[in-house]
Amino acid sequence: MAANGGTKAILAALFANAGIAVAKFVGFLITGSSSMLAESVHSVADTSNQGLLLLGQKTSLRKATKQHPFGFGRDRYFYSFIVALMLFTLGSAFALYEGIHKVQHPEELNSAIVAVVILVLAIALETYSFRTAIVESRKVKGDATWWGFIRQSRTPELPVVLLEDAGALFGLVFALMGVGLSVLTGEPIWDGIGTIMIGILLGVIAIILIIEMKSLLIGEGATAREHEIIVDELTGGRVERVIHIRTQYLGPDELLVAAKLALTPGLQTAEIASTIDEVEGRVRARVPAARLIYLEPDLDRGL
Repeated sequence: MAANGGTKAILAALFANAGIAVAKFVGFLITGSSSMLAESVHSVADTSNQGLLLLGQKTSLRKATKQHPFGFGRDRYFYSFIVALMLFTLGSAFALYEGIHKVQHPEELNSAIVAVVILVLAIALETYSFRTAIVESRKVKGDATWWGFIRQSRTPELPVVLLEDAGALFGLVFALMGVGLSVLTGEPIWDGIGTIMIGILLGVIAIILIIEMKSLLIGEGATAREHEIIVDELTGGRVERVIHIRTQYLGPDELLVAAKLALTPGLQTAEIASTIDEVEGRVRARVPAARLIYLEPDLDRGL
């Protein structure tokens, strides 16, 4: 569900941003607004980002090889990290540069009403994309807060699209404010200020995504709830306790579980094997992502 929902949200954002980018560039050529130019580059970056997310989903499905025995699931983390870098460089850095330049050298806007109309239409399209991301995210976020979902999700696409769409909506509002205040006050410097606000917003979002995607790329373990469930299912019956356990997500849908278990003394080899099989089945039934489970039987030495 998470993968399909992520794909649906990505495609909605892709088509929305592609159309918005064209409209914004036309608006910039007519008005000369720096806010429109910054938003145009922002939309182009977002469109490219959604393409990268789709590419990551595709390449992550490659079969495991001898060189990569655990497969390529982390491709989705890698491309999400690249998306965060692009948002920072193409979106934030360009907007800050253009905004500072326009504040230092203000230029009168031409046909500002064209920019307003385009921005209002862009807000409508971006709202549709954002709503799609919210609907799909609700299916997998459970009881977590939105901030908790962004921080704890092991599936990168939905948090990325959510933050991108939120940034796009606020960026459009800032652009609309910049253009509107420039017209109302007759001071084109407001257009530059709106552009700077867009740059700061994108920078903050990019830094959050860079931190989160870097953590996933390095390797994160099971969530606190998943860890609790796994330990509960590992114990009981012939398993006296879990001596130690390590978990790590090899991809959004594949969790590696390695644990040493203290078994009841005196078990025969067949009993040990059946106990391990039983425990693995219980864990997979409760945590489907736990596809790779390596369990080492041992005696409880009180360590």
